[in-house]
Amino acid sequence: MGFVLDTVGKLIARYLQKEVPGYEPFTPSDPERLRGLIQAGDVLLVEGNNRISGIIKYLTQSTWSHAALYVGPIAGAEEPDGEPHVLIEANVGEGVITAPLSKYFAYHTRLCRPVGLSFEDRTTVCRYAINRVGFGYDTKNIVDLMRFLIPLPIPQRWRRRLISLGSGDPTKIICSALIAQAFGAVRYPILPKITTAGSRAARLEILSIRDSSMYMPRDFDISPYFEIVKPTIVHGFDYTSLHWADRPKPPEEVADEDPFPEDIFEAPEATLVPEQGPVSAMPKREIERVA
Repeated sequence: MGFVLDTVGKLIARYLQKEVPGYEPFTPSDPERLRGLIQAGDVLLVEGNNRISGIIKYLTQSTWSHAALYVGPIAGAEEPDGEPHVLIEANVGEGVITAPLSKYFAYHTRLCRPVGLSFEDRTTVCRYAINRVGFGYDTKNIVDLMRFLIPLPIPQRWRRRLISLGSGDPTKIICSALIAQAFGAVRYPILPKITTAGSRAARLEILSIRDSSMYMPRDFDISPYFEIVKPTIVHGFDYTSLHWADRPKPPEEVADEDPFPEDIFEAPEATLVPEQGPVSAMPKREIERVA
């Protein structure tokens, strides 16, 4: 029976992995800037364009449907053209695999960086993910996959629980859970449960790690412990160097002119005169002075 369910699960996974035609990223990343900026331990969020991506984005109410961990060049894993594989990810129908960074150059992506993570812990996080290459994607629970085929309205309070369902097999995993487990190995927080203990004078926040199956790609985006790194602006951004399609660049002699001369905002000097009431209402001495 398990073999039958697994086979049917793979068929459904294959259907869910098919790309939706007509996808155009709103803001694709700059490949060279992304390649020069990304570091080991960074989490790359992706706006996918297959069927399961649309469902995940609906359930999570987020732009991001997939997450991959950047670990640096992996020995023995490269493309035919020699490009090294630097990402660890878990895909439906494929399981935990390695991938080159160029795989997501055409997609809308976001870079999330753990803050203050030591070199040793960063290495541990990457090694944890690399050691799980070859694990299967969690497709054994056929009910979990079949629910993606029925676009029913799901109350928001149930959406996270809906995604967290699974077979519980430790050798099968989903993308966000893989990365959450890797950071959990060094006790680095993503969105931990926070319990307040103590009195008003001495407040203590106790953190506890959530179950890895409860994490979604967007959690790395909204986590207060991950920095959002934008390759377009991190090394400096000059908006004046942009060329707009609907407006030609002004001639050099016009562009060099100062549009705001020094005295443009200076109001002309005015003499302040005190308000004067009716002459009859003023004291006699003041009337004589005015006269």
